[in-house]
Amino acid sequence: MTVKVISPGLATSVQDLGRPGYYHIGIPEGGGMDRFATRIANLLVGNEPGAALLEATFLGPELEFTQPVTVAVTGGELPPKLNGEEKPTWESFEVKAGDRLSFGYLKGGARAYIAISGGIDVPVVLGSRTTYVLGALGGFEGRVLKAGDELPIGQGAGKAGKSLPAEYRRPDKAQAELRMLPGLYWHRVTDAAGKRFFEETWKVAPEADRIGYRFKGGTPLDFVPREPPFGAGSDPSNIVDACYPYGSVQVPSGTEPIVLHRDAVSGGGYMMLGVVISADMDLIAQLQPHMPARFVEVTLDQALTARADATATRKRAEDYLAG
Repeated sequence: MTVKVISPGLATSVQDLGRPGYYHIGIPEGGGMDRFATRIANLLVGNEPGAALLEATFLGPELEFTQPVTVAVTGGELPPKLNGEEKPTWESFEVKAGDRLSFGYLKGGARAYIAISGGIDVPVVLGSRTTYVLGALGGFEGRVLKAGDELPIGQGAGKAGKSLPAEYRRPDKAQAELRMLPGLYWHRVTDAAGKRFFEETWKVAPEADRIGYRFKGGTPLDFVPREPPFGAGSDPSNIVDACYPYGSVQVPSGTEPIVLHRDAVSGGGYMMLGVVISADMDLIAQLQPHMPARFVEVTLDQALTARADATATRKRAEDYLAG
């Protein structure tokens, strides 16, 4: 069984929960940028949480089905339309052979997750079906979808009408608050610059994708004077190369913070101001360009508590769907 891609949308790709274990050789974990939405979409159609599905950014695809399946759309509020009739998000619905699924205009968030019962049955590469476009690895031919593609679908049977109520989802906010743990290179900026960084409101830049989210509008950082170490370069934000953790915050030349996301490179020569905690990385995936955001300083204990809380919230949602 296949699903035909009539129109691919803006940047639609096959994703799952990622490809861990290869970051040390430059291959990022990848996977759905909003992991909560990825897992819930799959559970709504009867798949395992890590089954392969579609991640659509800003503009959804148009798909034609050759066999009956169950479909669910989660994440950003990208209204699905079955043969032109709007269907609810965060709820599974039946699709028959010959039906077409399209999408209306984005009403909130940035990325939608389209799960199909049985999952998208592309080959497993290094333990995952997720697409790493920069490396032309995994997914459907290692790339975003194009018109005319035919996606193989596995065997599976879902149930229509299964839904996740709003109280189990992340609430929408007018301004994002991104909790950040200051990092090893925090000493490179002045005390006043560091204080100002957390006080100011930033805005998501148009350069925001699976590799990283750039933020604009704040005051450039002031650096502590230094004698550049050999190999670091003359820019005050340069260091001798180091590893980049997922969620790390770079500030090239001290002007625009970049939060590295799922498909980011694993190392380089920019200092890292800190790391956005794991509990807030799904939120970043749903930020639209020009949306205001603040960075909020937290301690390691607060970060660990936030991670435990996020895990408990996800488990409550999964237990609800299993009940």
